[in-house]
Amino acid sequence: MLFFPRVPTLSTFFGITIRMYYDDHAPPHFHAYYAEDSVQIAIESLEVLRGQLPRRALALVVEWALARRPEIRANWERAMRHEPLAPIEPLD
Repeated sequence: MLFFPRVPTLSTFFGITIRMYYDDHAPPHFHAYYAEDSVQIAIESLEVLRGQLPRRALALVVEWALARRPEIRANWERAMRHEPLAPIEPLD
């Protein structure tokens, strides 16, 4: 039996960490963490579902997600199938 972390890190940039849980609830989303703040962001709409980040950190997360949405969607599908998640390039 393979073991995967329950909260794999997809990307890290500018002090922001992007993670995705296995067996998470709908709608498809990812989690972004910055210092003591965190948000859940819907993959399709990039709407904040829960939490908050400082405005600049949130703007960076949205910029990252806009450029990498197909990869984020693919990881959501992998997570729902309990497969290993693929790292995603950070912002430069």
